[in-house]
Amino acid sequence: METENKKILLVEDDPNFGTVLKDYLAMNDYDVTHAKNGMEGFEKFKKGDFDLCILDVMMPYKDGFTLAKEIREKNKDVPIIFLTAKALKEDVLKGYKVGADDYLNKPFDSEVLLMKIKAIIQRKATDTVADSKEFEFNVGGFFLNSRLRFLTYNKENPVKLSPKENDLLRLLALHKNDLMPRELALTKIWRDDNYFTSRSMDVYIAKLRKYLSKDDDVEIVNIHGEGFRLVVKSEVDH
Repeated sequence: METENKKILLVEDDPNFGTVLKDYLAMNDYDVTHAKNGMEGFEKFKKGDFDLCILDVMMPYKDGFTLAKEIREKNKDVPIIFLTAKALKEDVLKGYKVGADDYLNKPFDSEVLLMKIKAIIQRKATDTVADSKEFEFNVGGFFLNSRLRFLTYNKENPVKLSPKENDLLRLLALHKNDLMPRELALTKIWRDDNYFTSRSMDVYIAKLRKYLSKDDDVEIVNIHGEGFRLVVKSEVDH
């Protein structure tokens, strides 16, 4: 994906580090706006249309967490990366709680930051399907109401799905008869993509297969190394 013209808000109170980072990102074709504290950062955020925000945690006047909360009130989707000098678990958890997409401890490798920015911006582009407002789905003999988390088979009593079962089945239904990339589900539902969350997802896929086994026309197919496909056989051209 082209990075050109992607707009980044960088809020960093260390003037030297901020300038170096801004120049580095600009060299890599990002359009960077630099604010020197949280208050200035929020003013600039309100005036601009940004693809991503990079926020230092420790800042005078307004810290990164407070700024992130304000940004989230205005825009719940814009990706946020926190920069912190303290690798405290509480800080990391606090950051994710206010809606961080990622975290980097100072000092960090600038190439790692670049990779994270690229990955997050790409992910947001593929998220558009996942972010659709659709919440009712017909899958073979099943009806899923993902708002209520009810899965109903024919006229039987509905099954109440757990939040993760529901989110995963909804994603599969949005991609019905098409590939649902494994990474999309991991980052969208688990907000993480590593071996352990990947194993966790396989457990949920097994649970969903159990629910869907009532209809021979419906199956979740594993596409090795790619993801899963919710197949409704009667709707697929043979």
